[in-house]
Amino acid sequence: MVESAQRAYRAPCPGCGAPVEFRSAQSAFAVCPFCQSTVVRQGDTLARIGKMAELFDDFSPLQLFAAGRIQDKPFTLVGRLQCGYAGGRWTEWIASLDGDRTGVLSEDNGAFVFALPLELDREAPPAETLRVGATAAFNGQHYTVASNEQVTLVSAQGELPKLPEPGKPFAAVELRNDQGLVLSLDYSSTPPAAYLGRAVELDDLQLTGLRDAPAKEEKGRSFNCPNCGAPVAVRLDDSKSIACGMCHSIIDLTQGIGGELKHVEQAESVRPLIALGSVGQLQGVAWQVVGFQHRTGVEPGDDEPFGWSEYLLYNRKRGFSFLVDAEDGWSMVRPTTGAPMLDESAKTATYLGKAYQQQYAYDAETSYVAGEFYWQVERGQKTYNRDFARGPALLSMERSANEITWSSGSKIDSGAVASAFKLDDNKDMFARGDAAPLSAASGMGCGTIILILIVIVVVLLLMSTCSGRGGGSSGSSSSSSRNSGGSYGGYSSGGGHK
Repeated sequence: MVESAQRAYRAPCPGCGAPVEFRSAQSAFAVCPFCQSTVVRQGDTLARIGKMAELFDDFSPLQLFAAGRIQDKPFTLVGRLQCGYAGGRWTEWIASLDGDRTGVLSEDNGAFVFALPLELDREAPPAETLRVGATAAFNGQHYTVASNEQVTLVSAQGELPKLPEPGKPFAAVELRNDQGLVLSLDYSSTPPAAYLGRAVELDDLQLTGLRDAPAKEEKGRSFNCPNCGAPVAVRLDDSKSIACGMCHSIIDLTQGIGGELKHVEQAESVRPLIALGSVGQLQGVAWQVVGFQHRTGVEPGDDEPFGWSEYLLYNRKRGFSFLVDAEDGWSMVRPTTGAPMLDESAKTATYLGKAYQQQYAYDAETSYVAGEFYWQVERGQKTYNRDFARGPALLSMERSANEITWSSGSKIDSGAVASAFKLDDNKDMFARGDAAPLSAASGMGCGTIILILIVIVVVLLLMSTCSGRGGGSSGSSSSSSRNSGGSYGGYSSGGGHK
């Protein structure tokens, strides 16, 4: 017989007899913590409907029964869904609010969004009609479609208000707007379920009962490189790609490390200024360098490529950030939750009430990678990028076939970067074009520079001739060019999907 006390229900698991508890009145499903049986609550009994796959371990500080507050309301984490798609995977924590409502704390590569169910003013349209980059209005708010993916439920834990069929693909669409709102449409049910959320920091949720740092963080997982046989250690369990430190091959980890590992060789290596594994204090947070990639870009109509480097930084509570090293300076950025509003005629992007002016638009390509990444990085990955600035503040957009991602941040002094990673002795190596009087020349192609020099010489000759004749005419010439700032840390293929 099911016992009820303070809206909690407990009954023996039909698979192993261990107690299975329901703390939320909204929960209809649960996963037995002992035998992984999936059970459904039917009146006073539990029925077994299958067995759930093992959870993949991760570095999340969250765990079941951690408690916190959102908008001054208490909540408890009672369930967890682990979902996957072609470019990666993410975790959704089911939060019970006062036992009557359930929210979702979505965790994607260390970034967090807290969302509540939303009743739409109209039924969500078919997923295939919501194209990436298109705009749509729901409940009086305008959104941009940021991603549209086919996803599957990989595993689950605890109690759950809904349970998609494991392994069966369904559409998941995310729409974002310039106020930082995220509207998620879940097509695993009919009609689709909708959730509206905002980005949150774990510290602001006043969480208690967090998980201790796992021992796995120290020892990691090891295997032999499929190309050269050298040992390769994976430190982050959610990594989808890693580069061998000996032969620099890029190894695909999307199928796990137990089976055949696909790899792609990289002919040449690029040595990063900051070594992988280094820990530095930036903006009051300790960040570890876990990945490095070099990228190249070409502006439309220009055959002169430019390059920049991106360091992937990780912090257990803050997730991932990007430290970007470009010829015109250093910057530090993180993915945004919302999607800025674009004004194509004025070439501006507005986000959280502030307008940013477009600086550059270009095609980008990944040319070299090292370390490990939470998305399936590949050499030759291509995106279309647009960079915007408002003084030292930066916005960047990257667009791929199935996703548009935005990142925001600000410029950072090169000396501060060197000091953060205790590389003061090499501070001169970190200096960039932002400190030079003629930094605008740093991103110009050789042909552009030669042309400008020719123009300057011609102007000087004309001025000299006019001066010799005693005339009063004068001339001026001005030009501008792209500094090779590159992406301000945007990323593709699996970044802030959920």
